[in-house]
Amino acid sequence: MSPADGNRGGGPTIAQPGGLLRALFDAALAAADPARIVPANLPTRPKGRTVVVGAGKAAAAMARAVETQWDGPLEGLVVTRYGHGVDCARIEVVEAAHPVPDLAGRRAAERILEMVRGLGEDDLVLCLISGGGSALLALPAPGLTLEDKQAVNRALLKSGADIAQMNCVRKHLSAIKGGRLAAAAAPARVVSLLISDVPGDDPATIASGPTVPDPTSFADAREILARFGIDPPAPVRAHLEAAAEDTPKPGDPRLARAETHVIARPQDSLEAAAAAARAAGVAPVILGDAIEGEAREVARVMAAIALQVARHGQPAPAPCVLLSGGETTVTVRGRGRGGRNVEFLLALGVALNGAAGIHAIACDTDGIDGTEDNAGALLGPDSLARARAAGLEPKAHLTDNDGYSLFAGIGDLVMTGPTLTNVNDFRAVLVLPER
Repeated sequence: MSPADGNRGGGPTIAQPGGLLRALFDAALAAADPARIVPANLPTRPKGRTVVVGAGKAAAAMARAVETQWDGPLEGLVVTRYGHGVDCARIEVVEAAHPVPDLAGRRAAERILEMVRGLGEDDLVLCLISGGGSALLALPAPGLTLEDKQAVNRALLKSGADIAQMNCVRKHLSAIKGGRLAAAAAPARVVSLLISDVPGDDPATIASGPTVPDPTSFADAREILARFGIDPPAPVRAHLEAAAEDTPKPGDPRLARAETHVIARPQDSLEAAAAAARAAGVAPVILGDAIEGEAREVARVMAAIALQVARHGQPAPAPCVLLSGGETTVTVRGRGRGGRNVEFLLALGVALNGAAGIHAIACDTDGIDGTEDNAGALLGPDSLARARAAGLEPKAHLTDNDGYSLFAGIGDLVMTGPTLTNVNDFRAVLVLPER
């Protein structure tokens, strides 16, 4: 049976590994649903105005959740990725490009910054932030152009830099990120609700921290570009060298009335998936919520752990499922259609070499793996054999960063469409007992 075959009976069981893995992914998504998590975290109504702003792949769904619960006047604007918008009555939703910013994102960021300027102490800025917000809030620092930021973004995305490194650079090329949005809103109260998509859940890294102090420096940004061999456009180089106006740092009085609440984390989703696994009679082992590194290297480690379970019953006997989150990276050298989750799964399949009883799913919780239309894919013991039978050579596809084409060719892509949330990648490796 193909691992893409779901559970068509009652609840998922180990007899239908593809259906069970998909049910675990669905449980992880449900734990981060804005409609569930936003209402309980709303602040009290202020004496003055309430202005809602935000950015990220979940921003529109978060805005709608605010509207359904807020009993007073409300206004504002949020920007989300194309295809991730939802209808709101009082909060404007703008769609823009991700991961490389575009003009729509720049214009939305300009309007957001203007909305929060001139507010008073009795006013409230409710900021809704989720993963993807860094590219969507694309307001270049003075002297830089959108094209400058696009060039640096493209280079960073191909470099293998992790999300914290990328966002450090982005903050120092921005007029709104790295605490600048909250600084512009002073003296209003600023309450930020964050859905974390970064390893470690650091608010300063999530969407490049537009409302929190920035501990990084221009020197850090220059060092990151040098480390990954990125030669930026001349205006970017000059801006980073001049270091004329750094981002607001911890203790900046303009951020004294800014408070931050992380309302959904990758760990929350892993724990929800673990509960679903236990309900299906499978022992969950959470390996970590902040696993980083090259996707194919992480895959080799996961394969070794899965084989240890199969051969020695460690760290848990089969049936068990190895759960992990975080954000891997892909240093792009090929020309194929990739995505870090399909890259992970293809490398995992190559490392397992058809080992019996081991199945896996890897998906981005926003529903988009990289820049493709899939969330991720499913892998079973027969996946690579079926690929070869279809004329698809796994190792060649891995070399070409072309996991998408291979899993599409055998019908094992996971297609969800935009999920309207984002708590980073979700990986589950299911190890079943020998029959």
